[in-house]
Amino acid sequence: MVYGLSSIIGRFLYFLLVPLYTRVFTDSGEYGVSNWFYALAAFLGVIYMYGMESAYFRFVNSEDDKDKVYSTAAIAVITTAFLLSATIIIFAPQLAHISKNDGRNMYFILFALILFSDTCAKIPFARLRQQNKAWRFASLNLISIGVNLGLNLVFYLVVPFLVKHALAAPLNEGPPSIIWMFIANLMGSVVLIPLMLPEWRDIFKGAFDSELFKRMLRYAYPIMFMGFAGMINETIDRILLKQLVTDQKFAEEQIGIYAANYKLSIIITLFIQAFRFAAEPFFFAQSKKEDAPATYAKVMRYFMLVCSTIFVGVMLYLDIIKYFIGKSYHSGLDVVPILLMANVFLGAYYNLSVWFKLTDKTLLGAYVSIGGAIITMVLNFLWIPTYGYIGCAWATLICYFSMAAASYFLGQKHYFIPYPVRTIIATLGWAWCVYMFADTFQEYFPTQGFLHFLVQTVWFVIYLGVIALIERDAVSQLRITNYKLRNK
Repeated sequence: MVYGLSSIIGRFLYFLLVPLYTRVFTDSGEYGVSNWFYALAAFLGVIYMYGMESAYFRFVNSEDDKDKVYSTAAIAVITTAFLLSATIIIFAPQLAHISKNDGRNMYFILFALILFSDTCAKIPFARLRQQNKAWRFASLNLISIGVNLGLNLVFYLVVPFLVKHALAAPLNEGPPSIIWMFIANLMGSVVLIPLMLPEWRDIFKGAFDSELFKRMLRYAYPIMFMGFAGMINETIDRILLKQLVTDQKFAEEQIGIYAANYKLSIIITLFIQAFRFAAEPFFFAQSKKEDAPATYAKVMRYFMLVCSTIFVGVMLYLDIIKYFIGKSYHSGLDVVPILLMANVFLGAYYNLSVWFKLTDKTLLGAYVSIGGAIITMVLNFLWIPTYGYIGCAWATLICYFSMAAASYFLGQKHYFIPYPVRTIIATLGWAWCVYMFADTFQEYFPTQGFLHFLVQTVWFVIYLGVIALIERDAVSQLRITNYKLRNK
């Protein structure tokens, strides 16, 4: 609960910046530039970590000298992060020119520093999770987020208020600049350095073991490719929008609108993020128990139930939720149901991927992710020139559905888990049907104001009623004997 709540609160505080940004940056192009850089940072973040976080969790549970595992992982990650950031800083002008961001050298430098400071804290944070120090993990996370959020409010609300009343000088000439967003992010990362001194000292309790590092690297490199492929699936659309659309100003505006509407899947994104923080250590801890497969099946069932309910809730009340972003971004609301359902399948994939981590078949998992990345790349290249960000959204949905399906069929072969497939399909199908019924009803019998809210609530109650019936079947499906599991 602590991991989940701290993650949800932290991510929610970050998402509170979205209404601020989409109102401060009325030019969606400026907001689009910031999202392009964060998309690039997501790619680089995978390279900076190269799967060592998962390798740490795997080896710290199997090696006797846990301090040596921690020291080896932390020293390796910090060293490579320094070298990568130094390279980006040195070649910032060239990188800006190649990526069609001439004049934005400082943005690359800031992100090199952000990535370095973030990466240095990743293995210490993983150690806190592994040691079940949930409260320290949560407090450090929230302090970092609080500094970031606080500085954003100062830069974009407090200072403009003071400038308006002639009490301070403006931070920059012209309209608000996204550089202050990046500086706030950097300060939120840097503040962790003094706060994590106990974790830094623990690095020197062990020693760097080159042989152990080689074994960890062999385990980790397929996960790195999986992560890289995952980032292609999550963020390549924003990068390709800038590259495949000739008019750069229009491309940046499209990125801004698309990214803002992507944020309307906030609730399901928060839930998935919180789940991931707690799930990986939990899955490994349960793996040695006889009833582990049945436990994983139950987790999957209720995870999908929550995701489906969130999908229905967001879509039924979208007329209210849309005001989370500025009005100048509402033209992209058509992508919201597509992206929401895409995130549902992404969450399913995270659950289904447990099999290759428990069986050390990470290479097979990498193939699934790479296959998804290929689908994403091909569909984006085909659809962006014609459909713009709508094509991006559909490519995302098709990709995540394909990955979830592939992971399920491979997993049943290598590590059988009795997932209640029929129940899950029925739940997802019913969620989509309720959304379509409500949307069609609104088209033919339009309502507004409180009446509209009441009608949507009736639809939501109907959805929950049918779910209650479906759930009764799920309970009977999950009652599987140990004999049947052994034979599978």
